[in-house]
Amino acid sequence: MSRGPRIGEAAAVRCAGDRAFLLTPDDPEQVGRLVAELAGRSVAGVVDVLPAAETVLVTVDSVRSAPRVRRELERAVAVVSAAKSDVSRGTSTPATEPVRIPVRYDGPDLESVAEMLDLRPDQVIAAHTAATWQCAFVGFAPGFGYLTAGDWRYRVPRRDTARTRIPAGSVGLAGGWSAVYPRETPGGWQLIGTTALTMWDTERDPPALVHAGARVRFVDVGAAA
Repeated sequence: MSRGPRIGEAAAVRCAGDRAFLLTPDDPEQVGRLVAELAGRSVAGVVDVLPAAETVLVTVDSVRSAPRVRRELERAVAVVSAAKSDVSRGTSTPATEPVRIPVRYDGPDLESVAEMLDLRPDQVIAAHTAATWQCAFVGFAPGFGYLTAGDWRYRVPRRDTARTRIPAGSVGLAGGWSAVYPRETPGGWQLIGTTALTMWDTERDPPALVHAGARVRFVDVGAAA
């Protein structure tokens, strides 16, 4: 089974049936930026944009509109790729302000995570709050954003046994991802803290506090106590 392009290879826009395209950036970290770019373009004919960990699926309303939409998608991919080149040269334009999530680092797995990473708990907290995270995609539960960060260099294994109940607002780590549980649910992520913010509220527009493409910074509220 062939895989999409990896870092350093060309980005791709491929047909996924006659009314959808699969976009594979040249770097998985570009997924969130690509979703944000498509949202800003509001391409006519696009029905839905569905990001995943390394790809973005775009569905269109008709076969007739597909060629025009594909051209717009190729332009969007090119813009995002060029923006990454600008970042590497230090010439990028300022990004929108990140969503700031206040966290009390009181999670039951903080000490064990620190031990896994050969760090002290305060070093885990410092690294987690220093990183600039970006929501690559939303899944598992409404408002559950999978956050990735180029300056977070750690990989944390999931728990061997999932918990049957994780409270809403729990901040977790799994693999190279971080996330905030938007509601009470079972889960197997390592829990390092909690936030009082409501991540998903149907009375809010939009309901999700964090959406695909959004940037996030975690703030240690215990440090100010």
